[in-house]
Amino acid sequence: MSRPWWIPPFFGHVPPVDDRLLRLLGLVSLGLLFESYDLSMLTSALKYIAEDLQMADADLGYLLAMIRLGALPALLLLPVTDRLGRRAVFIGSMAGVSVLTFATAFAQSAEVFIVLQMATRTFMVLGASVAIVIVTEEFPAAHRGWAIGMLGALSATGHGLGAIVFSQIDHLPGHWRALYAIGILPLALVPLFRRGVAETARFTRHAQTRAGERWLAPLLGLASTFPGRLIGVTVAAFLVSVGDVVVFQFTGFFALSVHHWSPGQYTLMVLTGGLVGIMGNIIAGRLGDRVGRRRVGAGFFVLFPAAAWLFYNGPSWALTFAFAFVVFCQTAGGMVLRALSTELFPTSQRGTSAGWVVLVQTMGWAVGLGLVSVGVRTADADIAQMATLISLATAAGGLCLLMLPETKRLELESISGDQPPGGPLA
Repeated sequence: MSRPWWIPPFFGHVPPVDDRLLRLLGLVSLGLLFESYDLSMLTSALKYIAEDLQMADADLGYLLAMIRLGALPALLLLPVTDRLGRRAVFIGSMAGVSVLTFATAFAQSAEVFIVLQMATRTFMVLGASVAIVIVTEEFPAAHRGWAIGMLGALSATGHGLGAIVFSQIDHLPGHWRALYAIGILPLALVPLFRRGVAETARFTRHAQTRAGERWLAPLLGLASTFPGRLIGVTVAAFLVSVGDVVVFQFTGFFALSVHHWSPGQYTLMVLTGGLVGIMGNIIAGRLGDRVGRRRVGAGFFVLFPAAAWLFYNGPSWALTFAFAFVVFCQTAGGMVLRALSTELFPTSQRGTSAGWVVLVQTMGWAVGLGLVSVGVRTADADIAQMATLISLATAAGGLCLLMLPETKRLELESISGDQPPGGPLA
């Protein structure tokens, strides 16, 4: 086994896994990289988009919440992953995100922009959830945490790519619109995904057990098989997302509007701080395989509000350090949440469970952003004050992870068997 060129040396050593699995990890990460690019645009270019489409500052929270709620239609599509297969849904989602991102470049009003971005979120939910399922089902138990962490780290480089492109916004034709027009490029990669992403072996083995199932059977089974686990993961995901979305969504707006940074300065912060921050994926993945997912995730989520306070209340020179701290805590805790959302449930429901958690996060994101507008309008608070306060929800969500069963180094069949491993919500 040789080290893939696309895994940087500073990401640490590569465990002894099959070359086929590494190629699969690379392709799935490439797909999510472009999803991260799209997400980064709404953070970095928000100031420019709001000015061009005449969005008032007090309405930004509501408008961004509407965009996040665009993932709700995915609820009806979640069972597709557990019926038609991981591969088809992943490839279709990548194509959908690409086309809709490109279409966003031509939005002439705030309403059209919101509708297009809402539709984009639907495909993002499907793509992100099934990508995690693919990696979870294919990698061996001993290195599953590493693989999920590496997926998060590699895909997060899309934010860096978006920051680099954003730094040239004043020189691009169409300004912020050019950033979205670039989103059509991943469509050319669909043939590569078709050749390189195969159906997971676990899904194939369980194909016969799904014959004759009703369309919503995976979703209904998810609620009845392990209700305690589902409730625990749902509460944790909701609270974490309420807190973290506000902190991240307004980083660009805050740096450019309050500290009066230039696009170049913001890009430098994202690249340097983000480079350190995304290591949280890898470190949490390795620690999770050694000391346990729950403690690692809870610890980093509890630290998240402190990082948020430093970013929104500290001096200008500390922004990059604080941003790195924020990203590190969020990616480390997020890696654990993604792992648990797939590991804790059986193969016949795993795609649905991953999608359900992303959907719950979507609701949390909408609530968090809505609270910002409520605070700005009724409590005479500014965005920085609201972000700092709401970030406390992330710590509460992290503590909920301690109520879930531990999954480190256990085969998936053992985790979802008749005798689940210990934990109050087993």
